[in-house]
Formats: sequence, C-alpha cells, structure tokens
Amino acid sequence: MAEYDTVAIVGVGLIGGSIGLALRERRLANKIVGVGRRQQSLDAARTIGAIDNGVTNLANGVAQAQLVIVATPVDSIAEKVLQASTACPAGSLITDAGSTKAAIVAAVDAGLATRRSGPRFVGSHPITGDHRTGPEHGRADMFEDRLVVITPTEHTRPAAVTEVSGFWENLGANVRTMSPGEHDAALAVTSHLPHAAAVALAAATPSDLLPFAAGGWRDSTRIAGGDPALWHAIFTANRQHVLEALARLDKSLDEFRRSLEQGDNECLMTILELAARRKRERDALGD
Repeated sequence: MAEYDTVAIVGVGLIGGSIGLALRERRLANKIVGVGRRQQSLDAARTIGAIDNGVTNLANGVAQAQLVIVATPVDSIAEKVLQASTACPAGSLITDAGSTKAAIVAAVDAGLATRRSGPRFVGSHPITGDHRTGPEHGRADMFEDRLVVITPTEHTRPAAVTEVSGFWENLGANVRTMSPGEHDAALAVTSHLPHAAAVALAAATPSDLLPFAAGGWRDSTRIAGGDPALWHAIFTANRQHVLEALARLDKSLDEFRRSLEQGDNECLMTILELAARRKRERDALGD
C-alpha cells in the first residue's frame, strides 16, 4: 500500500523530477502531481514518469495532496510554501529541498504562526544533485545513501519531524537534524564555497587559453556550469556565511602564495599534504 495517495511536487526540475521518480520506483504514492511555470518542463517530467500530470496553477496542484515538496529556487521557496499552505488539506505535510534554510524557515514560520491548525512545514535539504538541470536528468536513485538535513525549529510539531524524516528515509536517504543556522554555516563551507571557487577559476581563465584546459581544469570547474540564476539566489540568501567561508579560503590562498613568494618549500609541502589528507578523509566516508 502506498504511503501517500497524492503527492504534489512544486518545481519539477532535477531534484523535483528525481523525487517523483523515486516515489514511483518505491511505490510510495498513488498519484504524483507536478506544479510548474512552464508546461514544456511539466511535459518532460511526465514523459520520463516523474509525475502523472502537471499543472501550472499551484492551488489546483496541491488541492488533494497529503505531501507537498517545494523544489523551486531558494528565492521563491517560502512564497510557494505559504501559497501551498492555503490550498492543500489542513493535515498535509509540506517540506522543501532548498540548499539554504534560515531565511526560508523564518519566513514560513512567521507566515504560519497564526494558523497552527493548518498544514505542517519542516525544512529539508537533500545534499545531492548534478550540475545539469531539468527533469530529464533526474534519477530514481538520487537520494540513496545521501545525506538529507532537516531543520525543525521550536515551532515545528514533533509528529511532522518524524514524518518528514520517514519520507526521506523511504527514498533511501540518511537523515540528520540541524538548526537552520547551523545548516547554512556548514553548507557555505562544503557546497557554496566550492561553487564560488569553481566560478572564480572559470571566470579567471582567458578564452584563448581554453584549448590548453585539460582534465584538471574541467574537473575543477565542472560545477561552474550550474544554473547562474539558481546560484545567484543561493549566494544572496546565504551571503554572510558565504563571506565567512570566502575569508577562510582567502587565508588558505594567502598562505599558499606566501610559501611560493618566500621559497618556503616546507610550508608548501605541508599545505599540499594537508589537502591530500583531507581529500582522502572525505573519500573514506563514501558517497
């Protein structure tokens, strides 16, 4: 028996499409409704089997949903969650998939503060993805053995935390609970800073030198090919934590630069060995 009769996915791109495919493969929903701005994208999601039908009207799309997942860019998530909360059944659970949490959760908590008997919300962030976008790149195994962070607050009902944890675990994920602020500080270092570094490296490379850019350049800049609008919203939403992470990187680069300027080979080797050790430590953790 399916866990949910109807699930609505608002924003059926890479992550939303993968959620739909995972729900379908694991038979967790009888009906999956996609909600989006462009019918073309909804048609693509339906073609790959991520949704049963797609609508451009959010209220219609969530009207029968017991579970609503908002997987739009971070700068529109809070608005979409609050819109969904006025149109879905009172006992529904709403979560999101945004890679920043503090601003989203605060806005939703404030918007739902006077409607405690209505739908429940728990912030989520599945730490997985691809630099490509669109439902056609979605995968049913996107969340298997991946970490999903959920970010309840003092306003979150315990039963909702249990249910949203169970939802992600049913998709194969490992769930960890953090405060929204802790999440944003951590992801600024491990996700947003790497993207900023890849962007800076790609932007600093003159076009006439690109024929000489081989595997190292391609590996280091792969994520710089991500959707600029999506990443603009992420950097803006998590500005302060990203600035702190950039300061950390600046300090590391300054030390690297000084070791080269001063011919300090011992310091340079120490930095290289530390970097190699950190990479091995992360690799040992697996996917």
